[in-house]
Order: sequence, then C-alpha cells, then structure tokens
Amino acid sequence: MKFLLIHNSYQQKGGEDHLFETERRMLASRGHTVIEYRRDNCEITNYSLFEKLTLPARTIWAWDSYHSVTDILRRERPSVVLMYNLLPLISPAVAYACQQNDVPTILHVQNYRHVCPAGSLFRHGHVCEECIDHGLWRSVVHGCYHDSRSASAVVAAMLAIHRAVGSWARTVDCFITPSQFIREIAIRGGIPSDRIALKPNCVDPDPGMRLEHQSFALYAGRLSAEKGLRTLLRGWSLLKRTMPLKIAGDGPLRQELESTAASLGLSHVEFLGSISRERVLSLLKAASLVVFPTECYEGFPMLIVEAFACGAPLVASDIGASHELIRDQQTGLMFRAGDAASLADSVSWACAHPEDMLLIGAAARAEYCEKYTGERNCSLLVEITERLIRARKERPNNDHKLNEN
Repeated sequence: MKFLLIHNSYQQKGGEDHLFETERRMLASRGHTVIEYRRDNCEITNYSLFEKLTLPARTIWAWDSYHSVTDILRRERPSVVLMYNLLPLISPAVAYACQQNDVPTILHVQNYRHVCPAGSLFRHGHVCEECIDHGLWRSVVHGCYHDSRSASAVVAAMLAIHRAVGSWARTVDCFITPSQFIREIAIRGGIPSDRIALKPNCVDPDPGMRLEHQSFALYAGRLSAEKGLRTLLRGWSLLKRTMPLKIAGDGPLRQELESTAASLGLSHVEFLGSISRERVLSLLKAASLVVFPTECYEGFPMLIVEAFACGAPLVASDIGASHELIRDQQTGLMFRAGDAASLADSVSWACAHPEDMLLIGAAARAEYCEKYTGERNCSLLVEITERLIRARKERPNNDHKLNEN
C-alpha cells in the first residue's frame, strides 16, 4: 500500500513529531511505500517580510502547501493520505487537495487543537474548557496560543472558519484518536462520531524488558506548568524516607524548579536537562519507579507506554487518559492530580512494597506486549485504512461511515 504522510514539525519536537517518525518508519519497515510532505516551523525564522506578513492568511489557507500536495497526489497517486499536525504552514487546505483528487484521508487527532487554539485545554495552572463551552474567542481574550492575543486570534479564526464551512466533515474520511478520552472531546468539538477510529500509539522498536534496576525515581518530559512538577517537588518533600529523583527534560520552569528543590532541601533531586530518547529509555530501564504527575488532560501519555515497554512501575496522576492506560494497583499506582500528599502516599507505598512493584512492572510489560507494539499498531493502521477504502467504494455518495463500535 502507498501512503502519503503530511506533517508540520514543531520547533520544539513533541509527541506528534515522534508519532510521525514512528509511523513513517513502522510502515516502511513492513513493506509499505511511504511518501512524505513535511514542513518545519523553523522555516519561519528565515521568512522574508512579505512571507511573515502573509503567515496569518496562510495559517487559514496555505496555498503553497495546497499546490505542492496537489502535485504529489497527481504524480504518486497514493492509496491514502495520513495527516498529522497541519499548523501553521500546511493548513486544512491540503485536505481539500486530497478531496479534489479523490484520495482518501485520515487525520490524526492527538491533542485538542480542534477545540482549543493552545491545544492543551490548560490555562493558568488548571484545566480550561472555556473554548468548548463558550466559543473559540475566549482563547483570544486570554492569549492562550504562545501567550499572544494576536497569534491566538489567527488560530481561532482558522478553526472557526473551517468549522463554519464544515471542512473536516467535508474533506476528512476518517479521524484517528489514540484514546477514548480524546475521542469524547473530539465529538464535543463537532467531529462526526461515526468517522472516528480508535488506535493507540506505540513504542517501536521494542526497547525490551529491564533486567535489573537501581534505587531512584524518574520523571522525563517537558518542564512546564501543566506537567505537575511543582506538585512533584512538594510531594517529594513530604516523603519520610529519602528517595533519589532524576528529572530529565527542559522547559520554562527549570530555573524555578531548581530553586524550589534547593529551598526545600531536596539535595537528592537531580536535574539532567534535555537528553536523547535513547538515554530516557536507558533511565526507564534503570529506575525503580517512574513518576508521571501531569495536571492537564494528557490524551495519550507516551511516557506511560514507554515505561510499560521497559517494565518500569509507574506512579501517575488520575487525569486525562491515564485511567484508560493504567489499571490502578495492577499496571501502576494512581494518585489525585495536583495533590502532593496523595503523590507522597503512593510513592511511600511503592518504596515499602518493592516485591509488589516488581509484579506491577511485569504486568505493565505484558500490557505493552498485548496492546502497544509496532506490529500491533501497524496492523491496526492498515486495517483502518483498508476499511476506509472499502467504505469509499461502497458509498459513492461520500458517506464514509466506518461503523465503529
């Protein structure tokens, strides 16, 4: 099967960038033909004055991406197009190019960008659903996208215009969400429920089960407000026994967190800074415990599945899709999001029950092998694609329902 993958890379690489790379490699390694159309936000730094002035308009309709994708479609005739992030250099214009060239389309919905210009449903330290309940222009009032009212207005306008003209319903045949949690938000945002397919993300290649571990806990991810790191440090200060903690990653809160750790006397907390994914996986295999203290609606937290793959037991907050991935006391421990005392209680229990945590880690590894391998993921993606192609052939009136249960 021939796939065209379309993706707008972020300046600071994130989950969608990782998903794009994983599925590109996964499909190619299993015998499928993969073509790419990729733009990178780093291009913007080299834009001319005219290009910068026209960027807001192209966020709504990127005519250059439209023409480039049209050329690829006519030259390559792919079986299906997989779309990832489209903001700001690609835009929904490419979905119209696919429709006009009669090529089926699948759009990954990995975050909440379709209902929230910031993409996170998180503002000023708490979950925020104002744009869902009261309209996209609330994001402009708060300057949610890049802390800028003008930038938020551009993204809100793009979403509002394409929602008003029905772009997604008219041009996208199938939407893939990695969790039921994101699926429910997507439906609230107007995406047709009968076109949504559930397919979790994966860890591929398999990093392998750990053979031994050391006595430390690990957090790996962005150091930003929504990740619950202030709660993590407060919780660590409440522990009655010393537990070394390694914090891998960088972000806007790093300096504050380092100062907080020093003021709380947490000399056993080590900040590693930004490290490679290979190094993260090696730390996951070595850690006796992985902590995931997020306080936002994580749609499909990759750290959880990476910990599963390595057999590393988890302590995670009970928010977003974590409930779908973790079975409390079986494949991980859960605590109340934002509650430092609850986090400390879970970590203390884990420290006091090392044999139980080994069993939890083994169960987590079994969960990975059953649900989150590259082989399983590729089979699901091909199955969704084949079902979509059959549906298009059977419904020439463009009613591409997937009949998902």
